[in-house]
Amino acid sequence: MKFTKMQALGNNYIYVSLYETTLPEVSLPELSRLVSDVRRGIGSDGLITIEESRCADVRMRIFNADGSEAESCGNGLRCVAKYVYEHRLVNTSVFSIETKAGVVEAQVHVRPDGSVKQVTVDMGEPRFGAGSIRYAGNRMIGDDEVVLEVGTQQLQGTIVNVGNPHFVTMVDQVDDDYVRAIGPLVESHEDFPERINAEFVSVLNRNEIDFRVYERGSGVTFACGTGACASVAAVVRKGLVDKRVTVHLLGGDLEIGIRDDGHVLMTGEAVTVAEGTFAWPSPEPSLVTL
Repeated sequence: MKFTKMQALGNNYIYVSLYETTLPEVSLPELSRLVSDVRRGIGSDGLITIEESRCADVRMRIFNADGSEAESCGNGLRCVAKYVYEHRLVNTSVFSIETKAGVVEAQVHVRPDGSVKQVTVDMGEPRFGAGSIRYAGNRMIGDDEVVLEVGTQQLQGTIVNVGNPHFVTMVDQVDDDYVRAIGPLVESHEDFPERINAEFVSVLNRNEIDFRVYERGSGVTFACGTGACASVAAVVRKGLVDKRVTVHLLGGDLEIGIRDDGHVLMTGEAVTVAEGTFAWPSPEPSLVTL
C-alpha cells in the first residue's frame, strides 16, 4: 500500500490517496490501528484517506490511532490541502474539502517553486453548549459551560463543537503532567457518551494563549487544530482575548482568527515527512522447520 506520512506541528498521520492506490481488503479502523503502531506499523496519530467527493473538490476520512473515526481534524485538513495541491488533484489555490462534519474551504499559500508552505482553512462557525454534542449530564452553567466531577475535582469548562466535540478548561498555567492525568478522565467521562477532546488553556495576553490537548482516540498529541479553534472561540466568547490569536501548542504555533460572521480561520504549517509502501502483515505467523 502506497502511503505518505505528513505532520502539522507534530500531529502526524498516514495519508493514503485512493486516487493513486488501492487499499487491501481490510476495515479502515483495523488499518489505522496497524499503521499507527510505532513498533509493528509505521507510527502515527492515525490514518487519513483522500478520495473523490460528490459535494466538494476532494474528500477526507479521519481515523484515530485506536481505530475510531473522527468527524474533522484541523491539522489533517491542512496536510490534505497540501497533498492534493502538490499532487495536482486540484488546479486552484482555493478549494473545498469534504469531511464527516461537512465541507470546508482551504487556501494554500504557495512558495515560488510550487510547494505549499502554509494553509488557511475556514473551519466554519462553532456551536456552543450541551445542545451541540451528545451530553448526558445535568450540570449546566449558563448556555455553554458544564461542571464535571473528575475524581476528587470539579472541572468547569466550555463545550464547543467545531465539527467535532471539545471541552475547553481554563487553567492558570498549562502543565503536561496534569493533562496526562486528567485528560483521559475527561475524554471518557460518562457525561460524554461519544467521548470528547479535552483542552487546557492559559491566556497569556489579548493575542496569545498556551494550549495542551488530550485528543479523543489518540491521547496526548503535539497539536490539535480543531482544539485550537475551539479554544480560541471559547476565550473570545468570554471576552478574554481579541479576535486574532496566536496559539502556542506543544508542537508549535497556530494563527487563529474569528471573522465578523463568526467563522473561525486557522492558518498553520503542513509538512511531508516520508513516502513509501506499507508491507501488509501476514494474518498468521509462518513456521519455519529447521
